[in-house]
Amino acid sequence: MSPRIAPLAITAHTVACAAGLGRAPLLQALRARRSGLRPNDFGAQPLPCWIGRVAAVEASPLPARFAAWDCRNNRLAWLGLQQDDFLAAAQDAIARHGSERVALVLGTSTASIGATEEAYRRRDADGRFPAGLVDGVLHSPHSLVAFVQALLDLRGPVCTVATACSSSAKVFAQAERLIRLGVVDAAVVGGVDSLCDSVLYGFNSLQLVSPEPCRPFDAARRGLSLGEAAGFALLERAGPAAAPRLVGWGESSDAHHMSSPHPEGLGARLAMQDALARAGLAPGDVDYINLHGTATPKNDEIEAQVIAALFPPRVRASSTKGWTGHALGAAGITEAVISLLALEHGLVPGTLHCTTPDALCGPQIALDNEVHPLRVALSNSFGFGGNNACLAFAAGVA
Repeated sequence: MSPRIAPLAITAHTVACAAGLGRAPLLQALRARRSGLRPNDFGAQPLPCWIGRVAAVEASPLPARFAAWDCRNNRLAWLGLQQDDFLAAAQDAIARHGSERVALVLGTSTASIGATEEAYRRRDADGRFPAGLVDGVLHSPHSLVAFVQALLDLRGPVCTVATACSSSAKVFAQAERLIRLGVVDAAVVGGVDSLCDSVLYGFNSLQLVSPEPCRPFDAARRGLSLGEAAGFALLERAGPAAAPRLVGWGESSDAHHMSSPHPEGLGARLAMQDALARAGLAPGDVDYINLHGTATPKNDEIEAQVIAALFPPRVRASSTKGWTGHALGAAGITEAVISLLALEHGLVPGTLHCTTPDALCGPQIALDNEVHPLRVALSNSFGFGGNNACLAFAAGVA
């Protein structure tokens, strides 16, 4: 059994996604059950599907001194950092702890691959990339972290986590280890993934993209709706009493199949049990679970079975991808922020677009929004290859 960890204060957090830029607009969308999904208008030949596109990205160029990193993904990161005064909070923490004592751990799955796609499309007659798209750092999976490191002028440990859809959940675990072991005193964590042709056509080739808005856990679900997002959180050993806490995390890798979960949900179950053990919690102590809930047939089937078997009926659970789409490497941080909003406002978001739950769903699945006090929330993120993560959060004390 995993040893219990000391809670970490989450002293700042934010997200920019299709359902809203910043916590307040996102909360309004959740309460109003207003989806951020729209008919696909991305790319030269849009696939017939729905996407979670952040419209403000095109109007958010990077500051001139960071022009070498300019691409959709890093613009989305820049947009996210400006929400909820997060950039100022991070800079204040760096000033207090020192730039060598603050880690930067960000998740992504495609990073700036959209810029690489553009560079290949615009090659000249000799096959060379056009000006502005030549710099190698732009075509590296580490592009996102390199940009944010330069922006924050950090000199501590930096790391890119790329474990598909669990990427920006696993960053919390890595940051907690760095802080617990005394390597750093604080960490900026998060994730950014933006829409690109490789993602849209790649998932479509796997027959996982729905032609309609995604319907997590619905008996007639037809696949996922892809989205994009940028989210960040600041972890510190201590913080205001009202600040929420990271109280546990769990990781697993069942390595059952490249794109299908273990048939008995082994990895998902291990990750959740691991998170509960580190938090010193029992399943009945949990009030809300933000499910991975992609609306693909197999993922929802397996996750529904595991939730029904592990947790008592009173525990509420839902997928919020009907609001945001599946933001891939940014899904973990997006849904972590939603879980924190749920704790702060006593809101259980329903499962948007689910009208007839799959027969395998237990009584835990919430279809409509519910309002009641919440103290503990879990957030699930499951990636390709059985790379799973679960985060446990506790509400602060008012």
